[in-house]
Amino acid sequence: MYYLYTIKDSFEVMPKDFGKPLEEVAKKQLREKYERRIDKDLGLIVAITNIREISDGKIFSGSPSTYHEVTFDALCYSPKIGEVVVGEVSELVEFGAFVRFGPFEGLVHVSQMLNDFVSFDRKVPVFVAKESKKTLKKGDVVYAKISTVALKNTVADTKIAMTMRPTGLGKEEWLSGESL
Repeated sequence: MYYLYTIKDSFEVMPKDFGKPLEEVAKKQLREKYERRIDKDLGLIVAITNIREISDGKIFSGSPSTYHEVTFDALCYSPKIGEVVVGEVSELVEFGAFVRFGPFEGLVHVSQMLNDFVSFDRKVPVFVAKESKKTLKKGDVVYAKISTVALKNTVADTKIAMTMRPTGLGKEEWLSGESL
């Protein structure tokens, strides 16, 4: 889920940047510091937006820079357990399908795809359900529910498990015959 947070921090204006607009200097530094980083409380910080307030600078003895307090907005994405997301199957492996949604990727284990026996055909590659004959391949758009989230320091290290077994989830074409 996407959230917009208001954050207070500070930044340094070095002498080489004294002639530049404060908002420009602040935004550049804040983007370098925050964007594409994962915070355990906020989630993935996607973008720094709206610089709300910048204080007058303070000068400290021995430093040629000025230091400013700043209030700004940060757009964040934090996957939540129980959240239903729409994503695209990005990769198939023998044990499941990786689904890309927003800035993250989650794994739907083969046991969590359908309420049916599912086998993997490596030649195509595709997952095929034994009784219903439903298929899942790379590029398919699916509805999946987040089961577990382990946020780490990077997007690549973050682990997200998902399920498509409950009624109303999976590929859209699978849903036409289901009773909700």
